[in-house]
Amino acid sequence: MSTLETNLIQPSTGTALTVGASGDTITVPSGATFNVAGTLQSGGSAITQGITEADFFVCNADQSISNNTRTLVSGNWQRSAVSDFSKIGTGMTESSGIFTFPSTGIYLVEAQSDVYADSGALNFANVAIDVTSNNSSYNERTNSWNSNPASSTYSSTYKKCFVDVTDTSNVKIKIFTYGSGASYKLRGNSDKAETCAIFIRLGDT
Repeated sequence: MSTLETNLIQPSTGTALTVGASGDTITVPSGATFNVAGTLQSGGSAITQGITEADFFVCNADQSISNNTRTLVSGNWQRSAVSDFSKIGTGMTESSGIFTFPSTGIYLVEAQSDVYADSGALNFANVAIDVTSNNSSYNERTNSWNSNPASSTYSSTYKKCFVDVTDTSNVKIKIFTYGSGASYKLRGNSDKAETCAIFIRLGDT
């Protein structure tokens, strides 16, 4: 095996340079550093590393929910303001309970509802994540139920799902709650996560 020693390799014509041939393996040996100052691509698309989007929203005040009424969680959402949180990337956008994604990709979406039954015996309550792919019709992607059989009691419900965001103008989510037996409150707090939602982009769509 011969050794080529040089400080610069450039194409003799044009701007494209090929290293190796089909079927070859190009090895960067242990202890060496492969430093890419420009854009590293795969199949013509830029390769991104790690989590590029992560966001955390909380409800900053209680929301009253009527008995036997599926209700959109809205009006009180804000990005978490706790001192040890900072969003990664552009972050989500929320308006009237509708969450819009900042970029395409596969997202993990998590939702939690904290429930306080203050006016009677609440049989159950749930939290549900609804998704639209056309910015119009929403379908329930997942939900979770809890049991809250007595008045003046607290409970929590949690659910998560994957959302394939192929188009940021059309793929959006809403978070709903529904309970039976009595009206109740979704608990909100601007200083800590009670009713809340988490969004993490895991990779490309």
